[in-house]
Amino acid sequence: MVKTDVAKRPHPGKRMTFGKRLKKDFKKNWVVYLMVLPVVVFYIMFFYYPLYGAQIAFRNFRPIQGIWGSDWVGFEHFIRFFQGPFFSRLMINTFVLNIYLLIFGFPAPIILALLMNEVRLQKFKRTVQTITYMPFFISAMVVAGIITDFTMSTGILNEIIVFFGGTRRNLLADPGLFRGIFVVQSIWQNAGWGTIVYLAALAGVDEEQYEAAMIDGAGRFRRIWSITIPGILPTIVIMLILRMGSMMSIGFEMIILLYQPATYVVADVINTYVFRVGLQQAQFSFATAVGLFNSVLNFALIVMANAISRRVNETSLW
Repeated sequence: MVKTDVAKRPHPGKRMTFGKRLKKDFKKNWVVYLMVLPVVVFYIMFFYYPLYGAQIAFRNFRPIQGIWGSDWVGFEHFIRFFQGPFFSRLMINTFVLNIYLLIFGFPAPIILALLMNEVRLQKFKRTVQTITYMPFFISAMVVAGIITDFTMSTGILNEIIVFFGGTRRNLLADPGLFRGIFVVQSIWQNAGWGTIVYLAALAGVDEEQYEAAMIDGAGRFRRIWSITIPGILPTIVIMLILRMGSMMSIGFEMIILLYQPATYVVADVINTYVFRVGLQQAQFSFATAVGLFNSVLNFALIVMANAISRRVNETSLW
């Protein structure tokens, strides 16, 4: 008869503490923990540790006095921003530009991925992928220079306008055209790169469903609508939730390179305002307060979008 040490057996109703479970899991998967360690260190150093400096949004920060030596002013900078003359303009411009990008920019990589997925000639497909990926790797400064040259009064776009009977003008200085130019540029530069996620999702769609649909007489568009799109719908929803998390934030590099005082009324967004008051005017506390408000707003939007998605179609980030 084999003797067993009953005393060492865990009691059936007794649960292991978190520390013991973590220690046990670490011994079992220490290689995985070692691989993820550089990522954790990176995020701690460059994402979490800088949060310590966010408290200057509640202080009258002076570099010579340091963070703790600066006077505590509470929500004074937030109130100043909310009551300031630019608050409504910044909120409207940021929201409208993001709505344009959501309506026209978000579906662009999905449509492009669906089109490329239907191409059967692999050499042509790879060529199209390479051409559409390339703009993503072009520097923002170079892209801004190209747009400026094309839209200036002597640029190629004005030559086309004059050819059809129009008049020359600086298109980039027209407030009515700035948003359209910005959205077209964003689609051209990012749509190709954005197809990577959707092409990977398309690779996981079951081919037998297409074969069964073809036997039933379904055409190409019917197969796309009934099989392809539902197959990548979870990926689309996840990407939409992530996009909603930056609805009130927009890449300011291109806007700063393209806008000018004549187009501030439609082009000035929260991030460009933070750049101007923070770096150009050295109002560090006020700029931090505006940026912190923007971050909190984006966080609330992503939580709301995730909750709605989880309730509607049971697909969510958490």
